[in-house]
Amino acid sequence: MTTVHVRGIALGIESFGDDDAPLVLLAGGTTMLSWPDALCERLAAGGRRVVRYDLRDNGESTTADPEAPAYTLRDLAADAAALAGALGGGPAHLAGIGVGGMVAQVAALDHPGAFSALTLVGTRPVAPGPPDDDLPDHDRASMGRLFARPVPDWTDREAVAEFAAAGAEILGDDPAAARAAAARVWDRTPGTAPPVQRANQLGMVFSRLDCAPRWRERLPGIGVPALIVHGRRDRFFPVGNGEALAREIPGARLLVLEEAATAIPGAAVGEVAEAMLTLG
Repeated sequence: MTTVHVRGIALGIESFGDDDAPLVLLAGGTTMLSWPDALCERLAAGGRRVVRYDLRDNGESTTADPEAPAYTLRDLAADAAALAGALGGGPAHLAGIGVGGMVAQVAALDHPGAFSALTLVGTRPVAPGPPDDDLPDHDRASMGRLFARPVPDWTDREAVAEFAAAGAEILGDDPAAARAAAARVWDRTPGTAPPVQRANQLGMVFSRLDCAPRWRERLPGIGVPALIVHGRRDRFFPVGNGEALAREIPGARLLVLEEAATAIPGAAVGEVAEAMLTLG
């Protein structure tokens, strides 16, 4: 792992594969660990240079004030384009997961020359908050259970890991994988201040961003090959959101993972990697 400085900030990155291979840039959702190690390794084995990175106020990237971010969604999109340029090798295949998928959509629209392909995993075509009437919202029962839990002591690594495991069970993800990932995120978080730990674990900074203007109506203008990956059992962004993205981005392929929820499970890594490698 290292950092790359672009646009006056540091972005934490981790690289896999040959530095001279075509670049696949994985935008964290919000930390780079949203992308499974096994997927990064499979893409690298398929002849790609894979770079996953942390969004601002997460992981090894510049941390300022996650409770009052002084940047916008469009800034995060510009970060992705600048990082792709700094890493070199021509246009990159950009992939975003969860809220990182929102960053990726705007990046592909605002900086089309920086990217050669687009993969969107478990995301939707509108910003945090109430969705458009034709898009399914978060599963209400699951959200009730998720947000009714007492918050953990964010300075306690084991308590945070257990909190993540319990949340994964509610969402239909693998609790053991979520526990392990949360512990790794905790270890990579700069300090134990509760707001910073909470931002890294829950991506709360994203809900405080200025995400205007809307971008959904611009999706037909995406001119690169696109892959939409969505879990059939996703209770946070139900699969109808991925279906909408596939309809509105010209020529997009929709890959529905029948046994997946919000995270990419280990059993689906091969299928997702193959689809991404086929895309470009």
